[in-house]
Amino acid sequence: MGELVLIRHGETEWTLTGQHTSYTDLPLTPDGEEQARTLAPMLASRHISTVITSPMRRARDTAKLAGLERTRVDAHLCEWDYGGYEGVTTRDIHRTRPSWDLWTDGVPEGPEGHPGETAEQVGERADRVLALADAAFTNSDGGDVVLVAHAHFLRVLTARRLGLPPADGALFQLATGTVSRLGLEHGRHVLTAWNRLP
Repeated sequence: MGELVLIRHGETEWTLTGQHTSYTDLPLTPDGEEQARTLAPMLASRHISTVITSPMRRARDTAKLAGLERTRVDAHLCEWDYGGYEGVTTRDIHRTRPSWDLWTDGVPEGPEGHPGETAEQVGERADRVLALADAAFTNSDGGDVVLVAHAHFLRVLTARRLGLPPADGALFQLATGTVSRLGLEHGRHVLTAWNRLP
């Protein structure tokens, strides 16, 4: 069986400023586009059976620039819905809530259609994506399944794949334009590579 390959999208203006970005559909910066292009050689040598991306432009463009073809889009790969904290930095939140932590405290409700999510709710979405990935492995020729998405979502997904609670995604820092891999060792899900740059 192949590995589960996780790609965090390239840099955007808000990743530079540290603003929480979920449903705001920002494009990649020129540097973010270059980050995505530099992933192509890392991926070219891998046997890839399935590519699934978040519907957000920054993820879809990263996949395309990295040379990934025949992608399918799934809304379950969207970033953690930050609700009322969309576009706000952690530093700004700490001015009024000094002990606030995304992983344990969640977010306030945002505009219509964006009620915000808890770690557990993101974990439920991650479990659905993992079920899709497992189905793709079952129906593939032994190749990798690639997910192109967002930092907090992929961190939660990693925790769930390793049998940890969703909030333990806090343990897995993930930079823009990186490749990580999850595989098997003696039948157990393990990290095989993390936060790799070209």
